[in-house]
Amino acid sequence: MLLLLLVSFAGCGSQQNTSQGSGTASQEHFAVIHDAMGRDVVLAKKPERIVVTSASFLEPLHEVGGDVVGRPDSKTKMPDYAKDKMSVGKVYQIDVEKVLACEPDLVIVNKGMNEKLVNTLEENGIKTVVLDMKSYDDVKDEIRAMAKITGEEQKGEDLIASMNQKIADIKAKIPADKHRVSIIHSTNQGLTIQLDGSIAGCTAKMLGWDNVASGMTPLEKNPDAAPYSMETLVEQNPEVIFVTSMGKIEEAKAGMDKTMQENPAWQTVEAVKNGRVYYLPQDLFLLSPGIHYPEAVETMAKCLYPEALTK
Repeated sequence: MLLLLLVSFAGCGSQQNTSQGSGTASQEHFAVIHDAMGRDVVLAKKPERIVVTSASFLEPLHEVGGDVVGRPDSKTKMPDYAKDKMSVGKVYQIDVEKVLACEPDLVIVNKGMNEKLVNTLEENGIKTVVLDMKSYDDVKDEIRAMAKITGEEQKGEDLIASMNQKIADIKAKIPADKHRVSIIHSTNQGLTIQLDGSIAGCTAKMLGWDNVASGMTPLEKNPDAAPYSMETLVEQNPEVIFVTSMGKIEEAKAGMDKTMQENPAWQTVEAVKNGRVYYLPQDLFLLSPGIHYPEAVETMAKCLYPEALTK
């Protein structure tokens, strides 16, 4: 019996040591990031040389104590701290050789544009984290991931709390009315309808407004948009129309005015009859607003309630 008891205690001691060993090993990692590709990316130590493939990552990363050695070109999203950093090409044409020349220990990749870089970078021994940033929830996830990367998780939570409060303050200033809205995206190739997953769709939803296109079948290559149909728009009869377009708002308005004049069916839509067609800036509604999501919410809300939100 004594011998059996000794063996039993020895076994428990062995299992406990194994468990403690596993705990110690896990604590050796600096951070584990669950990214937008569903991967758990293990960072053995704090990254010291970071490259980002989207300029929209620069501000949130900086807000949680991060810096970069390389970034893409951008005419609208370049904070002062990053202007002199090495360029790795245009966001749609990232130059892998330039990325490698930065000698990064981490590359933050933009989902939907640059995932093709992941395999090449990983084969060269460079860690990658893929982040999405369309919806407000995406942006909050992005901030939390970046705060883990920099080891400043409290800064991330403080930033999110500040953004939440700003949005709550904006909503408190306007009536809690429901509005039936349609969001049209205008390009040289024609028109599409923006769904809830788009930035403008997400913003309208945050304001409590109903996107008349919710539930429509998305385009095969764009899950955030649906095909435009004049017949469907007339049937949906939105009371408000928002228009997004790359380029200058004046040019988009001129193009849409021509389209509306050429087809009398537009004049039967409530939003058009009542002059409630509004044009949204590309830097907040086509490029990710990032930490400026409260500004996007305010911009959309101000279209309908300018007096309530005029400082």
